[in-house]
Amino acid sequence: MKLHKRVKLIEEIVGHHFADENLVIAAITHPSAAEGKAVSASYERLEFLGDSVLGAMVAVDLYLKFPGMDEGQLSMLKIALVSGEMLSDVARGLGIGELILLGESEKGTGARGMRSALENVYEALVGALYLDGGYDAAHDFVVRTLHPRITPDLARNVVPAKSRLQEVVQRDYRVGPTYKLEGESGPAHSPTFTSVVLVEGRRVGRGTGSTKKESQANAAADALVRMGYEEGDVSPEEGSSCI
Repeated sequence: MKLHKRVKLIEEIVGHHFADENLVIAAITHPSAAEGKAVSASYERLEFLGDSVLGAMVAVDLYLKFPGMDEGQLSMLKIALVSGEMLSDVARGLGIGELILLGESEKGTGARGMRSALENVYEALVGALYLDGGYDAAHDFVVRTLHPRITPDLARNVVPAKSRLQEVVQRDYRVGPTYKLEGESGPAHSPTFTSVVLVEGRRVGRGTGSTKKESQANAAADALVRMGYEEGDVSPEEGSSCI
């Protein structure tokens, strides 16, 4: 499919005509299709912006929509709504998957790689809309595509490891866990990230993933097992709360 056709279809999906076409092109370009080009050529920078913009928008919307919910309930609902699984499912339903520009090395990598790409492109599009059309353009897209998924029961159906760890550590240690990127390996188009999670300065979990978010989630799941909050396959030698 020609590039101008992809741009036109994306504009129809998001309901916005871009004054800066480069923004929408970057938003749908996987890093594997931008090797050797400027860092702004793929969706990574826009994803960074879109993640923050989306989080702020959803937080405000949930605060206003559910005046009877406490902080914990609102946090759980927000986490469930902006989870990778949710965003990739929404993006897939919009038909965005067929419009992502992939490099040859990424084609045929399977559902897992596409799920991550769909999540990233959704966030990148939010960032692109925010830059090109302002808050209203980005918010209109979020309201139209994500708000139909909001239900009070959504938070009860999904309890991510990071949220669970935050809850128990805050309760038992009166501090929150912190995450640190420990390393990155592999080719640029298919990196593997390693993150650690710390409580009171001690490393309590480690995880890897194809995205920073996934590595943090896996580190949180590892910490829950090591700290004795959940059962798992950790050998006695590895079972210390400090690794």
